[in-house]
Amino acid sequence: MRDFLPADKARRERVLRTIRDRYRVHGFDEIETPVMEDYDRLHAGIGGDNEKLAYNVLKRGLDAEAIRAAADDPASLTDLGLRYDLTVPLARFYASHRAELPSVFRAVQIAPVWRAERPQKGRYRQFLQCDIDVIGDATPGAEAELVIATLDTLDALGLEGGEVRINDRRLLDAMLETFGFPVDARAGVLITLDKLDKIGPDGVTAELRERGADEAAVTAVATHLAHLAAAGSAHALTASGIREALPGGMPDDVAADLVGIGEAVAAARGLDAGSGEVPLRFDPFLVRGMGYYTGTIFELAHPAVSYSLGGGGRYDGMIGRFLGQEVPAVGFSLGFERLVDLVPAGDDTAADAVVLVHDRNASVGDLLTLKSALIDRGARVRLEQRTKNLRALLERARADGFTAFATVGAGDRDAGTLEIKPLG
Repeated sequence: MRDFLPADKARRERVLRTIRDRYRVHGFDEIETPVMEDYDRLHAGIGGDNEKLAYNVLKRGLDAEAIRAAADDPASLTDLGLRYDLTVPLARFYASHRAELPSVFRAVQIAPVWRAERPQKGRYRQFLQCDIDVIGDATPGAEAELVIATLDTLDALGLEGGEVRINDRRLLDAMLETFGFPVDARAGVLITLDKLDKIGPDGVTAELRERGADEAAVTAVATHLAHLAAAGSAHALTASGIREALPGGMPDDVAADLVGIGEAVAAARGLDAGSGEVPLRFDPFLVRGMGYYTGTIFELAHPAVSYSLGGGGRYDGMIGRFLGQEVPAVGFSLGFERLVDLVPAGDDTAADAVVLVHDRNASVGDLLTLKSALIDRGARVRLEQRTKNLRALLERARADGFTAFATVGAGDRDAGTLEIKPLG
């Protein structure tokens, strides 16, 4: 969990403004949910490993005897927890307010979440997520809307060249069945496959054997990984590209949905779906670890970094847990903390930001009169009493985003007579 100095905060707010503006023009409406949710909701078995990283809140009013009595069941000591993502709160929000929302609801949530991570580069215990979700639309058009809005936002941030890797959990399950993995072993197999980018094909097959997986199934995976390596790692999100990346016998309707997403994104960006210029790639071994995904899954990649900048997927089964009625839903989340470090430097200052450096004997009334006059002209204004080291004072002001300064003596109260000089 981190503090942010004024310059850092200004940079973050500039990036957030761009993200909010792009999401808004794509028709998404911003909502806000509480930072805490019920313990049972956060630990319902749909958050994957993130549930283990949740910060739980101790029940109020417990005495020592009650705590000792619950020593063997720590979960009974808590009734609330800090949210570890924004999707579980959104599902609860929609279930609570469905009658007040449109039949297809396009939501934006930009807010902090908390996970008890082991701190390392790019991973924090408090971090900001920027989510867009479409609830109530079961068609591939919802995925296409999310992808288009995400790529448009990336371009607006000056990060052209990004692409979205796409897969479908149903194709993954069909592949594992074709390879010969039994149903009860597939969750563990997916955990290993999710490490493919980090440990490579040899590492994946070695770990599967360590897990005690069926040797024939492991061999089938190794053979297919070798086939993909020989064919090349990039597969277009087209019928031929998907077919080349998968073993035979995969569900045609699922592949057709993915092709439809690719065609829609290509049309929106004025590209030929088969040209290879569409920033979408089919990745047959993309897994994503969240347990609530039921269909399409995606990750945002950029050539400047080796890690993903965001991701998401379809989670049609989650809202039904709270509502008692199935509702289709799909979302895409930007990893803000990773993204903000890549955004090119910009002007995080006000167009006219002035420091008034005043003598000790200057009247408070005169200073505030000058400040108000400059503010009325649209300037940002700070009062600073003159110090012996004027250069250091001005350097700090420049670091805080100020662009100009003026000196104020006793009796100065006319903003028109101030000599405003640029901070070089």
